[in-house]
Amino acid sequence: MNFNVKLEMDSLNEMLKKRGLEERGRVQKFIDREVIRLCGPYTPRCTEMLINDPLHSSDIGSGLIKYNSNYSHYLYYGKLYVSPTTGSSWAKQGERKVLTGTDLKYDGAPKRGSYWFERMKADHLRKLIKDVAEMAGGRT
Repeated sequence: MNFNVKLEMDSLNEMLKKRGLEERGRVQKFIDREVIRLCGPYTPRCTEMLINDPLHSSDIGSGLIKYNSNYSHYLYYGKLYVSPTTGSSWAKQGERKVLTGTDLKYDGAPKRGSYWFERMKADHLRKLIKDVAEMAGGRT
C-alpha cells in the first residue's frame, strides 16, 4: 500500500510573526515594557528619574533595557565610592572616586535598592514567563 502526503506549512518567519515572536515583535515589546514596569518598585527613588529612565533610554522591542543616568551604575551595585583625597562621596572635578566596600542605604529598602533587576526576577520571573508563553500561544 502506497500513499502520498503533501505537507504545506507557513515559512518559519510567518509562523514566528503569527505568534508575535519575530524580531522586535509584540512579545519582545511586552517583555521589555513588563521588565521596566516590574523593576519600578525595586528601583531606588530619590525622584522618579531613575525609575522612568529606561522608558526614555531603551529601544522598546530590542530586548535591551537601558538605565543611562549618570548614577544608575553606582546605585545598581550599591557600594559607596568616595574621593581619595577627602573621603567624601563628592569628588573634585576630574578626580576619580575609589570603592570603599560600604553598602549604600536606600529609602524604601529592603524592596528598593541595589540589584533591582535581579531581585525583581527572583519575585516575578515565573509569572512573566507564563504571561509571555500565553501571549505567544504556548504553554509553560
